[in-house]
Amino acid sequence: MNIDTKTEEFHHVHAAHCENGVTTALLRYHGLDFMTEPLAFGMGSGLFYIQIPFLTINNGPAISFRTMPGAIFKRTCRALGVEVTRNKFSDPAKAQSFLDKKINDGVPVGCQVGVFHLTYFPKEYRFHFNAHNLIVYGRDDDRYQISDPIMEEVTSLSAEELSRVRFAQGPLAPKGHIYFPERVGVITDDLIRKGIIKGIKRNVRDMISIPGNFAGVNGIRYTSNNIRKWRDKLGLKKAGLYLGQIVRMQEEIGTGGGGFRFLYGAFLEEAAAYLQDDRLIGISEEFTKSGDMWRASAIQMAGVYKGRLTEQQSFDEIADRLLQIRSVEKEAFLKLSKLNLGK
Repeated sequence: MNIDTKTEEFHHVHAAHCENGVTTALLRYHGLDFMTEPLAFGMGSGLFYIQIPFLTINNGPAISFRTMPGAIFKRTCRALGVEVTRNKFSDPAKAQSFLDKKINDGVPVGCQVGVFHLTYFPKEYRFHFNAHNLIVYGRDDDRYQISDPIMEEVTSLSAEELSRVRFAQGPLAPKGHIYFPERVGVITDDLIRKGIIKGIKRNVRDMISIPGNFAGVNGIRYTSNNIRKWRDKLGLKKAGLYLGQIVRMQEEIGTGGGGFRFLYGAFLEEAAAYLQDDRLIGISEEFTKSGDMWRASAIQMAGVYKGRLTEQQSFDEIADRLLQIRSVEKEAFLKLSKLNLGK
């Protein structure tokens, strides 16, 4: 079956992170040509850190360097007054029928999927992670045309393959989650500026004022304290696997890590231009510094995981580096909180 999809109107966006890329591409499709990945990430208050106590994923600590899946798209659209449609399904057949209708109408849609069965992913990147995002923008016979932002080029999946990843099982099961902009009004520069300011203030709150000890900048300290204990508590092999899990969540899975700190720095540079406030440029450099520190910590953690570093001293050095990262990020967000943006 051939479906007329108007695919020539959709343009693939290659991005550092899947949800940022999906948000950017879908909004650009609807005429918001100003949208960039850093702007979507910042307006959506995407920067975060959390280690969820007593929860493991893939036999390692449950850590995320970003906000909850779906929040970036939702918040960015809300800030710009864009009405969206979001649906989940219990029946794969109904999910496919709904998808086909939108594709037949020429509407690209975002889908949440699991990566374990994504056939175009290299095998080493296929593990049980159900919060990946991609765009379905067309169909040719049994092949759905896929724009996956972390891929350089568009690709495709069969109907069976797409259904399988849309209904992957496990934590954060997507349940056929589909979403797309429904209506876009007039977007003024003033609306963009208000969205930027709101995004910054919400991110400040989430990183330095969130209650508890395992989220925001305090969550980084929580992980640091755990790392000091892992070698004696878990044994060297399991402790190395736990550190390997952090590296994977930081550098390979769509949770961001150091890359998200670079992205937030880029957002603040764009925000400085929109708000005509050069103070944001100086603060952006602190997030770039944080990103460099996260990358350096990942190299050291990988050394433990691969068995090159085995002494308690290495665990202590990693823990100390995380405390330094916490200090840099806390200071940067405190500076943002004192700017009185928009006044």
